[in-house]
Amino acid sequence: MSTQTKRDFVAITDFSESEIRETIKLAIDMKRKPQRLDVLAGKTVGCIFHKASLRTRISFEVGIYELGGYSLYITEKEIELGKRESIYDAAKVLSRYLGMIEIRTFSHSDVEQLAKHADIPVINGLTDLLHPCQIMSDMQTITEHKGKIDNMKIAYLGDGNNMANSWLKAASRLPLDLRIGTSKNTPPNAKILDEAQKAAKSKILVTENSLEAVAGADVIYTDVWASMGEKHLQAEKEKHLKAFQINSGLLESANPEVIVMHCLPANRGQEITDEVIDGPHSVVFDQAENRLHMQKAIMVKLARDSF
Repeated sequence: MSTQTKRDFVAITDFSESEIRETIKLAIDMKRKPQRLDVLAGKTVGCIFHKASLRTRISFEVGIYELGGYSLYITEKEIELGKRESIYDAAKVLSRYLGMIEIRTFSHSDVEQLAKHADIPVINGLTDLLHPCQIMSDMQTITEHKGKIDNMKIAYLGDGNNMANSWLKAASRLPLDLRIGTSKNTPPNAKILDEAQKAAKSKILVTENSLEAVAGADVIYTDVWASMGEKHLQAEKEKHLKAFQINSGLLESANPEVIVMHCLPANRGQEITDEVIDGPHSVVFDQAENRLHMQKAIMVKLARDSF
C-alpha cells in the first residue's frame, strides 16, 4: 500500500466537512439496511488497548468481523509504546503485519506519532485529549432523532475533557450552536477552543452558567466528571462541577423536545440523575449502539481511500 494514499482518523478534523457528512450518511444507511461490505477481507486490524473498555473494544471487534476482517486484541503488556521500543519502530513493524490499527490510550501525541510513521490507517479509539469516534457516532444519533445536525443547539455540561474538546473539533467542520457549560477550573483545551473559534463555522459559547448553556437546547450532553486516569481528582471535580448536573429541573430550560446524551459509563446521581438517563428524553443507549455503525463507516471510508 502506498504511504501517499493512506488515511488516518486521529481527530474529527482529519475528515473534511463533506467527508463527515458522507460518513454519517453511510453509518445511517448501513444501520438501516445491513449489508456485507467485506472491505477488510483478508485483513487483520490490530486493536491496541492501554485503557479498559466496554463500548470501544466490543463495537470495534464486532464491526471488524462484520466487515470481513480479523481483530487482534493487543494490551499494554505487548506494546509499551515509546518504552520497550520506539513508536517509529513499532509503527513500521505493525505495518508489515496488519491492515489497520485502532488504539485506545492515554497520550494523544503517541497516537499522532503512530499515525505519522505507520504505513496503514490508524484510528483513534480514545486519548486523554480527543474521542473522535464517539462524537461522530453522536452526530449520527442526533441526525437520526432530529433529522439534521446543522445548527443544532448542543449544550455540553461538565468537565472540559476529551468529549468537550471533540465537540469543539466537530464545530470546526460543521455549523453548530455549541454551548459548553463548565467551571472556570475545568475548561476545555485552550488551543482547540481557539482553533474552533477561528474556524468561524459555528456559534460557540463557554459559560459558567448551566441555565445559560441549556436555554432552548435541542441536545444536552454530559460525561463523567473525572475521566479514566483522573479518578483521584473525583472529589475536586465534583466540587467544581456539581452545579452542572443534568436533572429534571435543568431540562425545563431546554427545548421541550430535547434529547439527552451521555457517552457512558455514567456515574448515576452525579453528572446525571436516574430520572433523566432512564427518562423519555434519553437517547443514551441509541448512542452506544451507534458506536458500532459509525466505526464500521469510518473503517469503510479509510479502507476505500487507503487500500
